[in-house]
Amino acid sequence: MIYYKTTEEIELLRKSNLLVSHTIATLAKEIKPGINTLQLDKLAEAFIQDHGGKPAFKGYKGFPYTCCISVNSAVVHGFPNSSELKEGDVVSIDTGVVLNGYVGDSAYTFAIGTISEDVQQLLRVTKESLYKGIEKAKVGYRIGDIGWAIQEHTEKKHGYGVVRSLTGHGIGKSLHEEPDVPNFGRRGNGLKLQEGLVIAIEPMINMGTKDVHVGDDDWTIYTNDGKLSAHYEHSIAVGKTKADLLSTFDPIEQAEKENPFLFDKYSL
Repeated sequence: MIYYKTTEEIELLRKSNLLVSHTIATLAKEIKPGINTLQLDKLAEAFIQDHGGKPAFKGYKGFPYTCCISVNSAVVHGFPNSSELKEGDVVSIDTGVVLNGYVGDSAYTFAIGTISEDVQQLLRVTKESLYKGIEKAKVGYRIGDIGWAIQEHTEKKHGYGVVRSLTGHGIGKSLHEEPDVPNFGRRGNGLKLQEGLVIAIEPMINMGTKDVHVGDDDWTIYTNDGKLSAHYEHSIAVGKTKADLLSTFDPIEQAEKENPFLFDKYSL
């Protein structure tokens, strides 16, 4: 069952997603060598609660933390832990909030310090692919068009691995609603996009193989070849002429530029 949202509901979803964006931006100010991801997770939980929300991930199907923080070869669903971050690490932060009964969900990938041109390209291309998918999220297109646009840019053009077993999703009063939104697909296939559909688009792109496995914690997803992965996510509402972004990277990118420990020389 797909739940199409009213204009009023979309505005409530916007508020939830903006809180997510500012939560990730708050963490972006603190990322540096020596900090651990458990510290970042606690900071996120406090920030969300201080702004009237509650963590959407914590307790969801038993997940014990506020954020999924996935480092290097971890693709998604990483457990925050006491291991210190270090120079050269690639860190994906994915989090969600519930505010006024509606869920926000977004993700962003950071790099600490100096990184190679290959890693810069992975981050840049993955981020670009998110917006290429978003360009197709309007009336007249189909779910397959979104996945095709992402796959074309990442896999076909750059040879990266597009994870098949994890997808974007509908979002509303629940964190995961129908439909699934794959990062691969065929043009003209799948659900026809209509106004009122709210979805999270989230390319998960690996530098090497598309194949992944679940770690010993039964949550964290890793690349099979141990190579790096990147993950960016926006929640959007399908529009007549273009998608309406409910989350924003603006405060995150500003924090990234101002943090001397983060690599910020790539841009769209």
